[in-house]
Order: sequence, then C-alpha cells, then structure tokens
Amino acid sequence: MSDFAAITEREITLISRFVALLQDEQDALKRAHAAALPEIGAAKTELVEQLNSLEAERRLALGITGDEKTRAAMTEWLAKHPKELTAAVNWENLLNLAREAKQLQEINGRLVDIHLQQTSEALAVLTRQSEQQTLYGSNGQAAQISGSRIVDSA
Repeated sequence: MSDFAAITEREITLISRFVALLQDEQDALKRAHAAALPEIGAAKTELVEQLNSLEAERRLALGITGDEKTRAAMTEWLAKHPKELTAAVNWENLLNLAREAKQLQEINGRLVDIHLQQTSEALAVLTRQSEQQTLYGSNGQAAQISGSRIVDSA
C-alpha cells in the first residue's frame, strides 16, 4: 500500500467519525438537548486537529507548499500513478465524506441560528422589549412605557 493510500485510509476513518459527530450534534439540536453540545464540540475540535495533521502529512508527501491546491495536486498525482487504485478509491471516498460533512455542518449551523432566534424572541418577551413604542399618547405619537402596568394599560 502506498503512502497516499495509507494516509487517505486514516483520513477516511477520522472523517467518518466526524460525520457521525455531526449527526449526533444535529440530533441534539433537533431535540434542543443543549447539554450534549459542549462534549460534541470538543470531540469535533479534536478530530479537526487530527484531520489537519493528516492533510499536512499528505501535502508533504505530495510535495505541496504554500497555497497550492491539494485537490488539484492529488488529481495530478493519481493521473501519474494509475495503478494506485486503492489511493484513488480512498480519495474519492474522502471527497464524498467531506461533502457530506460540509452539508451536515451547514444544516447544523441553520439549526443553531433557529435556536438563537427563538432565544432572542423569548428574551425580548421576558424583558418586555416587544412592548417598547407600542403605546400611543393623546397626540397620537408613540409613548414610552412607564413601567407601571396600571398606568400603561390605562
């Protein structure tokens, strides 16, 4: 097995675990189980660090420096080494898993946004922000709420 096949195989293992964590995160967000999120977040961070390390190892094996694109370099390497079937299959699997992870991350981000919006709305109700500028004085202009329920409702 080539270095690339071995590296991409380890990357597939890690990104598969990352996808599973994203699915767990999505489940926790759907159930509004916020207590599970810090542990999931910590595990995601650890996996991202490991994935970054493996990517750096792969880039080094490809001889990539600076801003060179990994995908283009890997495609070029695979074209030059057509007998490296395991590396080619692993690379395709890795790209598919990365796309899946990206989609899950975007969905989870939207779920977080929904929760934040709901929380903001609940806080506004609790702090009576939504009532600001809803009363009108005798001149027809918006009047500030005095803070007294009896006066404000009269």
